[in-house]
Amino acid sequence: MRRRTSILHKVGIALILLWTLIPIYWAINSSFQTEAEEGSRPAHYLPLPVFTLNNYGQLLRGGDAFSHEILQTMLNSVIESGFATIGIVLVATLSGYAFARLSFRGRPLLFYTVLATMAIPVYALIIPVYRLFADIGLVNTYAGIVLVYISGLMPLGTWVMHHYFNSLPANIEEAGCVDGANRLQVLWHLMLPLSRPGIISTAIMSFLFSWAAFFFPLVLSTGLSTEPLSVAIPALQTRYTVPYTLLEAAGVLAIAIPAVVVLALNRYIVSGLLAGNAK
Repeated sequence: MRRRTSILHKVGIALILLWTLIPIYWAINSSFQTEAEEGSRPAHYLPLPVFTLNNYGQLLRGGDAFSHEILQTMLNSVIESGFATIGIVLVATLSGYAFARLSFRGRPLLFYTVLATMAIPVYALIIPVYRLFADIGLVNTYAGIVLVYISGLMPLGTWVMHHYFNSLPANIEEAGCVDGANRLQVLWHLMLPLSRPGIISTAIMSFLFSWAAFFFPLVLSTGLSTEPLSVAIPALQTRYTVPYTLLEAAGVLAIAIPAVVVLALNRYIVSGLLAGNAK
């Protein structure tokens, strides 16, 4: 029975991996082909012995309107995701420390209320957020999109940092207070260096979710000046007639940056999420 369960788990994991990786493989494979090769029948399911980099070269040169907009929206994504990550890490670190270490009236209720906001569906908020931002002039601005990312991802970041601060021994703070340090000094000089894996984990998740965001930036960005790459690729397909292989190359560029971040810093994600289990 146990062996059968183990086999079913492995089969399930394999199916999930295939479901996830086949579209990515197909996009990468198509991006290295010419339009004629991609449109040939039967299709080239395996990589061709001779491949082309012309699709990526055309995108990165920015010589036409489509490539220029791809580069501009990629820059928008970097700016919006970067500033959102900084804001989320700052707010989540302070709020996570407060909920983990400070005693004040209503702390448990407030903490679980913050976490409960993660269950609110996006489509229930998009209209009031848009009307609010339109009234204060934040539609189609970097600030508006960054604020939406921060407010949407702050509960998750707070939970991660609260989890991590709880895993640290309390006698570290007690020693700092005995030496005459106040709360902010203890946080800055003692707790933050020890909680670096949790901070990096929060930063990585914030960046990845911000980079992949679609619904809110679709509504709040009404022009090329703020439109992120996740919104631009499907939108540009309707504005320009471009080869399918060029679209695939743009999609590969869209996933390349978060993929590099995950592969390089994956151990911090795991250590940050599992920190409290080792307490």
